[in-house]
Amino acid sequence: MKLLRWEEIPLEQLTPLLARQVIHGANVTVGLIHLEKGCVVPEHKHVHEQLSLVLEGRLRFLGPGIDVAVEPGGIVHLAPEEPHSVEALENSLVMDTFAPAREDWRSGKDAYLRAGTR
Repeated sequence: MKLLRWEEIPLEQLTPLLARQVIHGANVTVGLIHLEKGCVVPEHKHVHEQLSLVLEGRLRFLGPGIDVAVEPGGIVHLAPEEPHSVEALENSLVMDTFAPAREDWRSGKDAYLRAGTR
């Protein structure tokens, strides 16, 4: 067993409007994602199943047949390979959980987050 605290996890600034804190397990990745109002994560997809819990603010999730605003307490479930994008309607904090673990995040091969976000 290992005790982790978000305040001890480094904040990684990906763009001026997007930062994250990440914990990687053997089979799961949990990210605390900080989005400033106006941040857009461009459409993308991945092999990971994803659960996104909005903790603060308001996010808009978009994809084929999806256009939903999510407020604190709302959870979005995305299946593997499901295309989606996200827009921060307000300054927001979201906890994303992915299975399997995000090796692209661990290695820094997540260019869609670093270059594509405005």
